[in-house]
Amino acid sequence: MRRLRVAITAFFALDGFVFAGWVVRIPAVKEQTGASPSALGLALLGVSAGAVVTMVVTGRLCQRFGNHPVTVVSGVLLALSVSLPPHADSALVLGGMLLVFGTAFGAVNVSANSAAVDLIAALGRPVMPSFHAAFSLGGMLGAGLGGLVAGRLSAAWHLAGLCVVGLVVAAVAGRALLGSPVPPREAAGAARDAADPEAPGADGAGSPEREPGEGGAAAAGPGRRRARWLVAVLGFVALCTAYGEGALADWSALHLRETLDASPGVAASGYSVFALAMTVGRLTGSTVLERVGQTPALVAGGATAAVGMLVASLAPVLWLALVGFAVTGLGLANIFPVAIGQAGALAGAPGVAAASTLGYGGMLVGPVAIGFLAEWWSLATALTTVAALSAAAAVTAYATRHAVRAPG
Repeated sequence: MRRLRVAITAFFALDGFVFAGWVVRIPAVKEQTGASPSALGLALLGVSAGAVVTMVVTGRLCQRFGNHPVTVVSGVLLALSVSLPPHADSALVLGGMLLVFGTAFGAVNVSANSAAVDLIAALGRPVMPSFHAAFSLGGMLGAGLGGLVAGRLSAAWHLAGLCVVGLVVAAVAGRALLGSPVPPREAAGAARDAADPEAPGADGAGSPEREPGEGGAAAAGPGRRRARWLVAVLGFVALCTAYGEGALADWSALHLRETLDASPGVAASGYSVFALAMTVGRLTGSTVLERVGQTPALVAGGATAAVGMLVASLAPVLWLALVGFAVTGLGLANIFPVAIGQAGALAGAPGVAAASTLGYGGMLVGPVAIGFLAEWWSLATALTTVAALSAAAAVTAYATRHAVRAPG
């Protein structure tokens, strides 16, 4: 179990490290291609479009070939594809390259989360935030490294280096992952059934009741329809927060650079601060979920992120904007992991795929919406939409609290 947990954690960290390495070089690639804010928003759509289209397919691949092999292959493709964007000479070409990158990114997210759901169910503890903490830690390190080399290395050399590091990590962690047995679904179900149905379970809240031997699949008939509805609700909650994560990944550096006149290195630190705060929030997330449960954590997280993002987007000075990014990171930290974990507990890999597809729809809409809003009004105004959707996630979690917790 320990070896398997370390291997899965490494792929989450790799995902965050590579993705953050790309996002902190967006200003350089924007300047290289000469793209306007709206054209850049459309190009960035490639990442989300590739991810969303791939997620449903990846869920089926996980069912057919297993979560572990799909995770390893996806990690290799992610490392290879991050080296492509610096070679684009137009927004159109950049969009095509980001489509490839997004395809690999989406595949890693579904397969690694599916592998984590199986392990969490077998452990019987709400440790999903710890895996997402690895993603955030990887993002923090990737953003920090990007800030350090932004004025020293070109984007092409920087991302080529990320490609090499990614391939090494995927090879080492992949060997361990492929050599580890998959936790039996029967053991996972037994661990969940032994828990108090009203207490936080493997996903941070009581899991809906299942038929014997289902191993995470929803019951037939009304139970299956209800599970699908709950997965859709959880997907919407994930969408609201993925919108915020994607917005800060794609636009935080540009906001600090263009709105507050920060230097390239300081502008890159905006996402690093956000990722650090998310890492802290997720490292403590399991303890929080065990003590307070899902609904209070989701409601408080959404409200906190809404306040933090209003501060970050409207702050007149740099330091206050960075504080806002940190508060936003703390608020968003555990919302997405809890939503995806609950969906996986309801319906296994297909549930992870469905909720992830809806969730990353936020990243699909976000880059385009913020790009056009920034061109019509200002980037600061556009970023306030993150606060609005964070509040919507909190309201949705509170409104559906009884449906999510009630036995199926």
